[in-house]
Amino acid sequence: MGNCIVPYCDGPKSTNVRWTLPAVCFVWQTAMVILFGAFVRYNKEVDAHWPETKIEENITSDVENDFYFRYPSFQDVHVMIFVGFGFLMTFMKRYSFGAVGFNFLIAAFGIQWALLMQGWFHHIDSTDGMIKIGVENIINADFCVASCLIAFGAVLGKVSPVQLMVMTLFEVTLFAVEEYIILNLIHAKDAGGSMVIHTFGAYFGLATSWVLYRPNLKESSRLNGSVYHSDVFAMIGTLFLWMFWPSFNSAICNHGDGQHRAAINTYLSLAATVLTTFAISSLFQKHGKLDMVHIQNSTLAGGVAVGTAAEFMLMPYGSLIVGFFCGLISTLGYIYLTPFMERKLKIQDTCGIHNLHGMPGVIGGIVGAISAAGATESVYGQQGLIDTFAFTDDFKHRTPAVQGGYQAAAMCIAVCFAIGGGILVGLILRMPLWGDPTDDNCFDDEVYWEVPEEEDSADPVLQYNNHTVANKHAEVTETGFTMEQH
Repeated sequence: MGNCIVPYCDGPKSTNVRWTLPAVCFVWQTAMVILFGAFVRYNKEVDAHWPETKIEENITSDVENDFYFRYPSFQDVHVMIFVGFGFLMTFMKRYSFGAVGFNFLIAAFGIQWALLMQGWFHHIDSTDGMIKIGVENIINADFCVASCLIAFGAVLGKVSPVQLMVMTLFEVTLFAVEEYIILNLIHAKDAGGSMVIHTFGAYFGLATSWVLYRPNLKESSRLNGSVYHSDVFAMIGTLFLWMFWPSFNSAICNHGDGQHRAAINTYLSLAATVLTTFAISSLFQKHGKLDMVHIQNSTLAGGVAVGTAAEFMLMPYGSLIVGFFCGLISTLGYIYLTPFMERKLKIQDTCGIHNLHGMPGVIGGIVGAISAAGATESVYGQQGLIDTFAFTDDFKHRTPAVQGGYQAAAMCIAVCFAIGGGILVGLILRMPLWGDPTDDNCFDDEVYWEVPEEEDSADPVLQYNNHTVANKHAEVTETGFTMEQH
């Protein structure tokens, strides 16, 4: 069946998750409480001993606490995770509850597990062996969850909430390992996560979707589409993401010029992407009409692609060039590549994450490698070069050319971890015990949600309308009364 390569993938399916979902939620949340109690404490800027810390480190004001620098960016990123991603996926006519609700579930569990996994790799205090967390940790946890939500987009409407929890558990774990290798061991720079977040999340989700291929998914094709109001809701998600993406790419940059530069580069790249997307969408439609799928998704591609090089000296025109080409490539991907991947490669990508996150993420990695390799002291200044690429300690002798090579290697690592991990998790999710829907029952909220009945149409009510309306039909007599449905 499909891409099944294990004997247990076929079997009877039941979508009743009455016992499995509560069990997973209760057990895993209990585990979080125990693990946080055993391993997690506040860092020095959160702890009540902060007054003593200020004296010891000669800090004169509470304003120097990292909270006041990072929390505004955290708010923006948090809105992107819970509102932006959630509403972006509400485009399907009968799966809005699942899009927003399961997005909420994944994110709430993922941030807890990410704080632990990232903490064990990055934030262990050598004095007491504890994970010390502060505002930067919760930003990074949101970043980790973003990769899970990207992967969710590939399997949207085709999996159960229990499968999503299992997928999140494994993806967060692999993300923490991949992130540690890329950022710490090979010392690549990726402020906005083009490689670590977007490329990893996209190809993880695509690999998982390939393993979970549904040969008879066309039986649910009646629901695999949008209606007018669902596209409007999805556009709300797009606008939230578009507005806050500069914060996403600059949230953990160095204070000062690096963070400032990352916000501006992202701002410009996003703006250029919008115009290109509108142009290509209209150009490739028969009558020049715009496709809402392109406007909802491809307009964000510039933010993805500029992520790695966001804090580099990309120059304003460079950011515009990145956005220009990403809008073009992403939109063409929705027009040509997504149907090809489903038809020839057996990859069913519900949200088109390959076009919004996969290809732009790879482009971002390439742009980052080229920008790093071409960095010069005349452009950055001696100290600026050191600060931007963190050429200190064990890396103080690294040159920009060598850094560019490591940036390219980081891209390869992200793709390999994503595809390998996605295939592994896909095989686990094929086991017939997770309550996933049948091929003819996908993209429907009624499988896992109590859905209110549609309102019955009431009889027409005669209502006076005092607005003048142009009479388009000469044979119809215009009156002040209209028949309206209530």
